[in-house]
Amino acid sequence: MLSTRAIRGWQAVHTWSSLVCTVFMLLLCLTGLPLIFHHEIGHLLGTEIEAAEMPADAPRASLDEVMALAGQRYPGKQGMFVSQEEDDDRVWYVTMCERPDSNDNLKQVAVDARTAQALGDPPLDSGFMWVMRSLHIDLFAGLPGMLFLGLMGVLLLVAIVSGTVLYAPFMRKLRFGDVRRDRSPRVKWLDLHNLLGIVTLVWFTVVGATGVINAWSDLLVKYWQATEVAQMVAPYQGKPPLERPGSLQAAVQAAKAVAPGMKVAFVAFPGTSFASPHHYGVFLRGTDAVSSKLLKPVLVDAMTGQVTDSRELPWYLTALLISQPLHFGDYGGRPMQILWAVLDVITVVVLASGLYLWVVRRRQARVAGGKLSMQADGAAS
Repeated sequence: MLSTRAIRGWQAVHTWSSLVCTVFMLLLCLTGLPLIFHHEIGHLLGTEIEAAEMPADAPRASLDEVMALAGQRYPGKQGMFVSQEEDDDRVWYVTMCERPDSNDNLKQVAVDARTAQALGDPPLDSGFMWVMRSLHIDLFAGLPGMLFLGLMGVLLLVAIVSGTVLYAPFMRKLRFGDVRRDRSPRVKWLDLHNLLGIVTLVWFTVVGATGVINAWSDLLVKYWQATEVAQMVAPYQGKPPLERPGSLQAAVQAAKAVAPGMKVAFVAFPGTSFASPHHYGVFLRGTDAVSSKLLKPVLVDAMTGQVTDSRELPWYLTALLISQPLHFGDYGGRPMQILWAVLDVITVVVLASGLYLWVVRRRQARVAGGKLSMQADGAAS
């Protein structure tokens, strides 16, 4: 049983941790809602790439043909990444750059994986979904924005824990789910706030915790590059960079031979952050529910087409990759999307009602303080 002093302490922790993060959590909930249905919204807006229906055994074009088409579409640029959607291998997305170490003025071409024909040029820095994703991930502020939102996520977890601690003493005289409709609006909203908060407790904790992990993604990847990737490419230190990489198709075939049955998630070109100046970085994924969310990196010598190293990802990157689909409800199909959306909306109500309760309480405290001051003045006179 918590003492009165302990309850007041937990109330202070809950109030101020909630207040600091509430506005940003509301923003994340509102921007996260369309991200749950990003494919569906893309179809409605006409920005989703559509590949023609063809027999499942239709022959596939060489990746070298795909790159030749992308080079013709954007002369003067070079390959940076080639990727595919997890659930659709009919389209290659080719990201083109001016320099492999620069993210400025990037262009992307969607190419049919069967015919090597261009399907469109998806915008990388414009459109409704880009705005929603940028606000949700980093507030348009890059790494500082990501770390700031991660800090807000930590405060959210503090608010959840303190709210859970306070729930038991608050409910001592009430049945679970009671909302006192015959009381003042503030009391009714307090009961509703507590009820919805405890109902969404597990989901909100999962989303908050995975959000914090995702906020550290850039730093985790940079640490992996500085440690394990540096060891993998150490034999090539001091060698001059390649003037022109060799066959992309041969590199992908060599990587897939190391891990039969896996599919290509993306390929990083030499000189980019996920490869080296001498390697293609081929990242493979599995085909079942869990392994499809994980990646296996394979480094392939871009000149000889030979695999030089391949290692399992460290535990912290595995945790990061697992946290991403948990955060967005990106598994389990349409039922999971709907569940995530409903819980997201309920969470908006919890956050907004908490803000409302604080405002009303402050207003009542000012009114009560004003009355006491008037009474004191009257007594003095």
